Amino acid sequence: KPLLDLLECLPPGEKVVLVGHSLGGVNIALACELFPEKVAAAVFLSAFMPDHRSSPAYVLEKFVEGGTLDWMDTEFKPQDPEGKLPTAMQFGPLVTRAKFLQLCSPEDLTLGRSLMRVGSMFVEDLRVQPPYTEARYGSVRRVFIVLKDDNAIVEGFQRWMVQNYPVEEVKEIDGADHMALFSTPAELAHCLADIAVKYTA
Repeated sequence: KPLLDLLECLPPGEKVVLVGHSLGGVNIALACELFPEKVAAAVFLSAFMPDHRSSPAYVLEKFVEGGTLDWMDTEFKPQDPEGKLPTAMQFGPLVTRAKFLQLCSPEDLTLGRSLMRVGSMFVEDLRVQPPYTEARYGSVRRVFIVLKDDNAIVEGFQRWMVQNYPVEEVKEIDGADHMALFSTPAELAHCLADIAVKYTA
């Protein structure tokens, strides 16, 4: 909601570059569908990238089916006895260290763990949503940044998403685990700055 509120308040003619990381890809895809005229480019940073042919849940379901992530000590549990709310998910210390922040410093690992909260993949909600449209979401220029040493959304699945829904440009960051903002901050900042210059010129 804060993202959508921000886009709604942008002055006419002003555009932004949106960056979605991991599950944040679903958020920026929705923002592009609702406000395509306000998005100069959508950047998917090792992020789940829906297409405009399937429900927004499709890429998440393919990810789970593919079995590329060993969930280890991740906890999945219902949020309510009736099962009406999306399944809750909380990453444990083992999966965090092995799959998400394996290239980060001990200090950043501690910081990352301290910032983690119970979340959800919202598959149940997304499954009943219609596909995004080619005329709106599909009209926004998309860039995908592949994190080559990501153990959470592995490189092969990142490249499958690009093959499933081709983008304007693919960039790569070597030596980046899933949390590139910790493991390769300078490289990520440089990459995003290049994208901003190119797509807002």
